[in-house]
Amino acid sequence: MLVVGAILDIDGARPAYVRIRNGRVTEVGARGAEGRRRGERTVRGIVVPAPVNAHTHLGDAVSVSEPPAGPVASLIQPPHGYKFRLLAGASRAEKVRAIRAALLRMEQDGVAATVDFREEGRPGVELLREAARGSSVRVLALGRPLSRPVVRTELDRLLAVADGVGLSSSRDETDETCRTVARACRAAGKKFGLHASEAVREKPERYLDPRPDLLVHLTKATVDDLVTVRDERVSVAVCPRSNALFGRQPDLYSMERLGVSVLLGTDNAMFHAPSLWREMEFAYVASRLRRRPVSAAFLARAALVEPWKWLGEPEAALVAPEMPGRPLVLRLPPDDPAYQVVTRTTEHLIVRGRPRRRQRAAAR
Repeated sequence: MLVVGAILDIDGARPAYVRIRNGRVTEVGARGAEGRRRGERTVRGIVVPAPVNAHTHLGDAVSVSEPPAGPVASLIQPPHGYKFRLLAGASRAEKVRAIRAALLRMEQDGVAATVDFREEGRPGVELLREAARGSSVRVLALGRPLSRPVVRTELDRLLAVADGVGLSSSRDETDETCRTVARACRAAGKKFGLHASEAVREKPERYLDPRPDLLVHLTKATVDDLVTVRDERVSVAVCPRSNALFGRQPDLYSMERLGVSVLLGTDNAMFHAPSLWREMEFAYVASRLRRRPVSAAFLARAALVEPWKWLGEPEAALVAPEMPGRPLVLRLPPDDPAYQVVTRTTEHLIVRGRPRRRQRAAAR
């Protein structure tokens, strides 16, 4: 397949042509110099790296009805919030089916990987691994130990099967718990993620002291807080749709202006479908509603580029021959690629050479 139009990747947006064979890039060049080959199918569009969903709670997908109204703490705060009661009351089979359905949705959207904060200790991570078996979506599982205070033997057993640990807010954990977990993750060469300044502002030294690899939300962070986070070179995963349910939004305007490394996630699967394309579009529109607009290029990078850099795999964010991942072809006008990708992808996505189910794009 020959795609004539544009590329949007770690090097930004540019006119180009891309040849793809069996889902892999074989040739990239300047638009207009592509040449035509007999029998080659040609489409007009934009080629991008596969996106990464940087923050999910896929176990929550077991919820099949609208969550009850109330403050966020009553829904998600451990150990007695609505979601933890929901998880405790669901069978293993129900959880596996729900997680598989969420992964299938991401697979249909072309998502390459997800960073999941998985509760329920080591059994929770093992359940996630079972549910992800056979999925094309790579799952980075950040588990959560059950015991408080943390028991080192339990933590070691968790890290033996997890890719790291993802804790609740530093307000919900003691300083010693955060430091113990952070040290264990570093010793094991694994990731440490921490929710921060979600419902109320927390002092940056509180959540930065354990040296997390990833902070989540920061909806109540001040501009000075964001400067501190940037200077400490800690990436931030934001989830605008989930935050909006509770009347808050991350300050994406300041994050872009300050140069904070921002990743995009879809958060709790009981609130929204895990669609990064919908997340990008909502974030773009919401920023204008608040009269603090962010650029489409910034949001596109948050889904297509920054997560790969955070994973230590920047080569996966470059559309080039022999790139490690499979690119996505978006049948969109190639003019102003970032705007097109952020606002219109839900209608024009081709995954592995075929239109996503129920899409209008022509089949390969």
